[in-house]
Amino acid sequence: MGEALTSSEAAFVARAVRRRTLFLGLSIAGIVIAVGLSAYYTWRKVHDPAFEIGARMVIVLLILLNSRQNLRQYRFAGILTKIQPR
Repeated sequence: MGEALTSSEAAFVARAVRRRTLFLGLSIAGIVIAVGLSAYYTWRKVHDPAFEIGARMVIVLLILLNSRQNLRQYRFAGILTKIQPR
């Protein structure tokens, strides 16, 4: 079907497969942190109308984007598990 993997490519695949659960854990942790920060910033804004929320929500957005990338790596590692040479 395709070319055989080089030793460095096989090592990369093995490393990604080993880290699969780490990627899922990081994704879940990022979502929990983003939700927590959003709730905290909203609470602060309600109790202090002068509290600036704009730049802080950019941080929340970046955390969510990082969580999305970790989820993508988790899914790719799952695919690599299926095609990994034995």
